[in-house]
Parts: sequence; C-alpha cells; structure tokens
Amino acid sequence: MQKVYTKIESIVGSVITVKASGVQNNTLALINTRFGTSYASVIKLDRDIVTLQVFSGTSGVSTGDEVRFTGVPMRVSYTPDLLGRIFTGSGTPRDNGPELKENLIPIGGPSVNPAKRIVAKRMIRTGIPMIDVFNTLVVSQKLPIFSVSGEPYNQLLARIAMQAEVDVIVLGGMGLKYDDYLYFKNTLEESGALSKTIMFVHTSSDPTVECTLVPDLSLAVAERFALDGKDVLVLLTDMTNFADSLKEVAITMEQVPSNRGYPGDLYSSLASRYEKAVDFEGSGSVTILAVTTMPADDVTHPVPDNTGYITEGQFYLKNGHIEPFGSLSRLKQNVNSSTRDDHRAIMDAMIKLYSQYKESLEKKSMGFSMSEWDNKLLKYGKLFEERLMDLSVNIPLEEALDTGWEILSECFEKNETALKTDLINKYWPKELKK
Repeated sequence: MQKVYTKIESIVGSVITVKASGVQNNTLALINTRFGTSYASVIKLDRDIVTLQVFSGTSGVSTGDEVRFTGVPMRVSYTPDLLGRIFTGSGTPRDNGPELKENLIPIGGPSVNPAKRIVAKRMIRTGIPMIDVFNTLVVSQKLPIFSVSGEPYNQLLARIAMQAEVDVIVLGGMGLKYDDYLYFKNTLEESGALSKTIMFVHTSSDPTVECTLVPDLSLAVAERFALDGKDVLVLLTDMTNFADSLKEVAITMEQVPSNRGYPGDLYSSLASRYEKAVDFEGSGSVTILAVTTMPADDVTHPVPDNTGYITEGQFYLKNGHIEPFGSLSRLKQNVNSSTRDDHRAIMDAMIKLYSQYKESLEKKSMGFSMSEWDNKLLKYGKLFEERLMDLSVNIPLEEALDTGWEILSECFEKNETALKTDLINKYWPKELKK
C-alpha cells in the first residue's frame, strides 16, 4: 500500500523534504499540486527526513501538497516504438506523440559485470576521415569530445548520428539551446536517420533537474536494445551542463563543495555513466561518444579533468577540426590492423609529416627562409587540411586511405614518405609511379 504524506517540511530550489518512514533511496514519488501531478525522486535519507528532487521544479508546489511514494525507482518505457521519438529529460513526449507506459524498465542501474563483456574489436564507420583513419571509433568504446563554446560539436554529433554504421542511435541533449534542439531534429528528419534514433532532450529553459536524468534515460534504453542484439551508439551533449546541474542540486542540499564548487562525488557520477559502455558476449553493444565543453579552454577544469581518467582517450575539437595532436582513440589498435594493410602505415606517416608541416609553418611565420623541403611540407599541410581534416569531408575509410596516398604523391617523392616499399608498390597512384 502506498503511503501518502500531506505535509512538506521545506522547499528549496528543486528540492523538498518530507518526514516519512519506510522509504528507500532512489524511489519515485508523486506530488499532487493544484496544477497537476509532479514527479520526484528520493535522493537522500536522514532517519525520517526524506529529501526529494522534483523533476519539473518546485514552481507551484506548496507545503500542504500530498506526497505519495510509489516504492519503485524512476522507469522508462522500452519498446521498438521508441525509435523515431523525442522525449524530454523526464521521459515525457516532446514530439506530441503518445506517452509510452508499457514495459517499464528502471534507470540508473549498475554497470555490466566485466565477466559478461568482450574485448572491443569492431570498428564503427562514421565517414569522417579524421575519425575513421586517424582515431578509429571502436564498438563499446567510451570517448569524450573536448571542445570550447562556439565549436561545431553539435553539428559533428549530428553527422555521426546520420552516418555511423550502427543499428540504433540514442541522442541525449543536456542544456541545449532551442535552436540546437531544432537543428538535431530537422537534420535527422531530413536525412531519414530519425527513424533509427531516440532523443532525450533537455533544453536550457527546462527545469535543471531534468538535465541530470538525460544520461540515465539514454543509457537505460541503450542497454536494453544492446541486450536484444543491437549495436547502439549513445551521443551525449553536453556533459559539462550535466555536471553543472549536479553542482546546482548539491548546493541546494548544502553539501560541502569540492573543487570549484562541484560535488565531491563528481568522478563517481561521471564514471557510473561512462562505464555503461559495453560489448555483450553473444549480443549487442553500447558505445558512448560525449561532448565535454571546457570553460576558457581549460583542460584542468574538474569536468574534463575527471573525464580524462575515466575514458579511453579523447577527441579535441578546435578551430573547426578534430585536432591530430591531442586526439587519441586508445582502442584504435584493436581494429586498424584488420581494416586494410596500409591503414596503420598511412596513419603514422601522414601525422609525422603533418607535425613537420606545423614546424615549417612556424618558421615561415617568424620570417625564416624556406627550403625546398619546407615548401613541400607547406603544400602537403594545406592539402591534408582541405581533403581530410575538414569536417565537411564525407568519404568511406577506403577512399580516405586512397586520398592520403594521393596527397603524399602530389607533394613528395616515394622515398621521402618513410613508407615500406611493398606498400608503395601496391598503393602509390599508378599514374605517378616512375
């Protein structure tokens, strides 16, 4: 029998407290106000004082409203009908479609037992050369995209959502501007990718608390699709907004702040979400790619700093490009030896030459005289940025590798590339073989 309490002790921000007994942590509660029913979740227990987080905010909630504890955690519907749907951060429809209430599953559960995981060894093709060739995305990987405000990270996620060769896309938006939400919605609709996508969107005008729920909703649904044999790619933006929402709730609860005001359990809160990435033995997988914006381009900020200890590398998005230096997919060696026999070689050779190009560019900017080799490097760097680094380039892996060979052949002699003779004989453009 559900207990009903008719007195709310305090209301602070999005948090209320009630005197109650026999209540468990993380269970769902219903608050009956004169404006309708609001949902809340138990976030703290102190003897008979129960602290709840109200999903839609406490606007309209009064101390005399009824609070009813359901005895179950927050849940989300899992059904194939989710595909093509858009929901809010609390799981209610944003697309004016019907509310789904069947086959409810709990959110925020534990990560998968390592014994049930298999080693990441399958590539996810995205059609973006700077990912596919130089920092390959691998099934069950967890990777952040470190960026700053103003960079096209949402456009990059939208392209990945359209082009990634996976069964299901789950897009979780946190603190999105309404224009960004419409961009995702319209782009995926026009491309036809929305039919395999589920969106949980919290906009900057929505209640702060809903922002903290988006990753859990996204990952709970993704995990169930994976258990049903689907390869799922979870795209999250922006985890810094998620962390800021956690900070706001912690301040409301008068928790002792840690570094820069963030809660002391920030690392655990981030890790519990990222560790949901998994490749199930005999079933599907969950891969996580999450944007983390860095205030003032500061990688030592608590959110990117903690994230770096959890994830398996990172992509740096800077000046509209995925930077070759600093970006790292630590699991790429698990797959790029089995894509094409020249993949690793062309990747290493082109990055080494691009590094030398950067040095020549610096020499030129300082007024030093340019040698013939410097001029070759300057030509190479320009072609590399135009044909491979530019995020508008959309070509499959094999074509990207061929483009790499073409760039090398246009700028250098064969013996200047430091590539093996057998690979040069096999892949060097035929019309330029001499």
